[in-house]
Amino acid sequence: MEVLVTGASGFIGAALMSTLRAAGHRPLAAVRGRAVPSGVDGIAWDPAGGTIDVPALEGIGGVVHLAGAGIGDRRWTAARKRLVVDSRTRSTNLLAATLARLRTPPSVFVCGSAVGFYGDRADTVLTEDADAGDDFTARLCVQWEAAAVPAAEAGIRVTRIRTGIVLGSRGGMLRRILSPFRLGLGGRLGTGRQYLSWISLADETRAILYILEHPDVGGPANLTAPNPVTNAEFTTALGRALRRPTLLPTPLAPLRAVYGSELVDTLLLASQRAVPGVLTDAGFEFEHQTVDAALTAAFGRHTG
Repeated sequence: MEVLVTGASGFIGAALMSTLRAAGHRPLAAVRGRAVPSGVDGIAWDPAGGTIDVPALEGIGGVVHLAGAGIGDRRWTAARKRLVVDSRTRSTNLLAATLARLRTPPSVFVCGSAVGFYGDRADTVLTEDADAGDDFTARLCVQWEAAAVPAAEAGIRVTRIRTGIVLGSRGGMLRRILSPFRLGLGGRLGTGRQYLSWISLADETRAILYILEHPDVGGPANLTAPNPVTNAEFTTALGRALRRPTLLPTPLAPLRAVYGSELVDTLLLASQRAVPGVLTDAGFEFEHQTVDAALTAAFGRHTG
């Protein structure tokens, strides 16, 4: 099928484009602007301006929406929070409302979300029917997912993918923390008891492909590996993969000075023990079930 991908040049989006091509599909990139540059296989859109090339969407098979302003790369000022929320809700609503009006709409709309939906839940095992939390990321995810409602009301299968920490060495969290860990300066955050729900980059894109190709997968779906780990366990595994010590805890004061306490407490110290109930029930098989296997794959070594 033809599949439109927003955020196609990002860490996950670029890998997904390759996965779709390898599976025999034709991925199209959502390109910001009034027109698609020559030689680019894509569809023009302007989420801030509320416009998209509607005729080009007619007859498309599926849409995967991954675009949105970075949530963890800058201090959460009021303006930054508005940008993070608006970049997701406005673009999602634009796509959902537009798809709902098409004469020949796609069969499936895969909309990004995150395990931050659940808030800080200690060691509670979180399946997709767990309630939403009440911190900034939880409220963001609730609004983000709600923005896709027009597509669902039009009869399009909508799957909201609540993604965990995606492990790949070329982007995401791993790329940001590799330098201190490679220097032997990496360590646990806080107590280290907070749970981290993770997924390998390969399984993230394979899971999205699986959702596109399996009409019975709808509603919210946790895109996380079956075995979440604590921060301390993840730290030890990363040190093991890099063959570096991880004895000293990471000091939080410098991080709070740069990013603010709210961001650090919400993104680094909050605990989400999410498991992939929907994917597992649908028959999806993870390539990387342990964090050691995922880290080994991320660094290009044989997983065994």
